[in-house]
Order: sequence, then structure tokens, then C-alpha cells
Amino acid sequence: MFAEIPTGPVSCSRQTRREFLCQAAFALAATSILPAAVAQAGTAGNSASDGQRTLVGSNVYGWGQYAQRDAKKLEVEEVLSALRDTGYDYLETNLDVGRPDENGRFADQLKAKGLKPVSLYTGAKLHDAGQAKEIVAKVLTAAKVCQQAGFRVLSCNADPIGREKTDEELKTQAGALTDLGEGLNALGMRLGVHHHMPEMANHAREFHYNFQHTKPGVVGWCYDVHWVWKGGVMPLDALTAYGARVVTWHLRQSRNGVWWEDLDTGDIDYTAVAQYARDHQLARRFSVELALEPGTKVTRSVVENHRRSREFVRRIFEA
Repeated sequence: MFAEIPTGPVSCSRQTRREFLCQAAFALAATSILPAAVAQAGTAGNSASDGQRTLVGSNVYGWGQYAQRDAKKLEVEEVLSALRDTGYDYLETNLDVGRPDENGRFADQLKAKGLKPVSLYTGAKLHDAGQAKEIVAKVLTAAKVCQQAGFRVLSCNADPIGREKTDEELKTQAGALTDLGEGLNALGMRLGVHHHMPEMANHAREFHYNFQHTKPGVVGWCYDVHWVWKGGVMPLDALTAYGARVVTWHLRQSRNGVWWEDLDTGDIDYTAVAQYARDHQLARRFSVELALEPGTKVTRSVVENHRRSREFVRRIFEA
């Protein structure tokens, strides 16, 4: 069972994704270890060609926010059961760098519910020349366990530092992303760079730099459509520039700039995005990432909003 996340329901809308996922990693460690027989479950469906298979998952962030809003514990077993019952293939949560075996135990939980280990998310301090290589090495050590457990994608958002990074810091970061991507490739995994608002500052300077100074086959893209849109880059423009790098997706919607409770029509034209993805045969790992912020109108349960979002992905992305 998940430990209770130590923030109240009022503060959940202000808690950052990074803060929540760090807490969720500790919550995952509180779950009981499954029987050894489950640990031996196969990893069918997680071959290197899975990018062209259709896999639809959910990110744990939204589930945690709903739990906080309702002053409840986040129960991973209940989340996994709900995802299975509403037609999802996987749950994405945070990579546990400090305790690599916990990633394998999470894979066991997924398999026990009939779900798949597909992708994990992590932050990393990659801009500091004195620490970047050591941090990459630690992430790759954890990734070895993930690969053996069946995971195929690691989404990484380089840590922000409260200001724009210097050219030298971005150069160091690009080198670290290259090292991480090459290391993951050697394991049979892919790196997908993720972005939040800090990377979109100054005409998306860091967003573009990460791609313009790395190789597509090494540094892929976790395309979080809404964050890129919110940062001022139009979804189809982003795909035209970097679509070939997509290894996984994060999907969220807003209306009038405010996050909507489910994935539906709104500010982003997902029909056009989906058509581009089909036309260019982009990777088909779609993670629904619902989230709440001040102004989000919640009229349904978290399970119902995920069920509706799954239907939207099926209808729009033919997934």
C-alpha cells in the first residue's frame, strides 16, 4: 500500500510535479514485496520495437493530486486495478535512483495486475560539470535493473536552477544527456528528454538547445504536448522540428489556459497532433497525465476522468 503523501488536499494544486514524484518514489518503497513467482513474470510486449506498438498508460502525478484533494492515501494497488479495468497498459512513476531494486519491485506490481513496465520518469542535475558524470552513472546503474524488469523508456527532465542556464552549463548538460542516451541505448532502452516551463524561457532556449546539440538516435523526446504548448511552441511546429525524436508522449488538456479535468477537446488540437503522429509513424507510447491547478473544475472521480481520457486517446490517436 502507498504511504500517505505528507501534503494536505488544499496544497495539492500548488505542489509541483517534481515534488510530488519525489514523494511518490518513497511511497512506492513502502509497498510490500510481491512473491518471488511474480518477479519471474515475463516481459512480453516490451521488445525494442515497442515504439511502434500502441501502449496507453497513465502518469501517477494526477492520481496523487486527486488523492490529496480528497484527503485520502494514494493506494498503488487501487490505481493499478483501476487502470487495468479502464483499458490502460501501464502506469508511469518516478525512477528510484537510490534504491534500484525498487524499480524491479514496481515492475512486479504492474505485471501482477496484468499491466506492463514501459516507462519511468526522473529529474537529474546535468548542468554541473563537477557532478554530471557521477549522476549519469547512478541513473544508468538504476536503469540496468529497469531494463531487466522490462522497462524500455526513461523520461528525464534536467533539473532547473532558478535562472536560465549559461551557455557553458547547457553545453555540459547536452554532453550529459548524450552520455545518458548512449548508456541507455547500450541497455536496449531509450532516453526521452522532457520539459517544463523553465526550459521554455527566452523563446524556449534550453528546449531547443538540448536537441540542437545532441543526436536524434541518442537523445530522444518525451513529448509533453501541453507543457510545450504552454511554453509558446505550437504543437505541430515542435513536431516538424523534432518529431523524429519522439519515444513517448505525455498528454494533458486545458481550456482557456486552465488544466481540464480529463483529456478532451480544448486549447490543443489533438486531432492534428494525432494525424501527424500517424503520418510519420511516430512512437506510440501515450501517457495520460491529468493534473489539477487552481481553477480546474472537478466534476467527476479520478477513475471516471481516466476512463474518459482513455476513450479520447482511442478515438483521436486510434490507440
